[in-house]
Amino acid sequence: MATLDDVRAIALSLPETHEAVDGHRGGAGWRTKDGLFVWERGPSKADLAKLRELGREWPDGPVVGVRTDGLDGKAALLESFPEQFFTIPHFEGYPAVLVRLQVIDVDLLREVVTDAWLLKAPKRLAKEWLAEHPPVDGS
Repeated sequence: MATLDDVRAIALSLPETHEAVDGHRGGAGWRTKDGLFVWERGPSKADLAKLRELGREWPDGPVVGVRTDGLDGKAALLESFPEQFFTIPHFEGYPAVLVRLQVIDVDLLREVVTDAWLLKAPKRLAKEWLAEHPPVDGS
């Protein structure tokens, strides 16, 4: 089980990341100069209404949104980890997933937050970071 404090610690451990509170929803978000890569995401009234129409509910516990590497990356996470990740109609066609912090382990959370950061980090910085942090599996 992960927490918002875990999200914060992982995100802020990545270079050139800062935290800001969203003026629209009031949740924390973590970004580089090139954009947001992970954010606290509660349901809106419209989200809840649409989910009810679909016979679904918003999950209990804290949720964060995380950028994905395109729609294929999104689909892969949703298929591979259906308990940890979900999506809602508002996110259709948008490269991001929602993460149930109560059921994801910290290692998987670290992996998806880091992957999201790599998408939004300046290219030079991402290249330098990858050179210093080669994948464990050698790929």
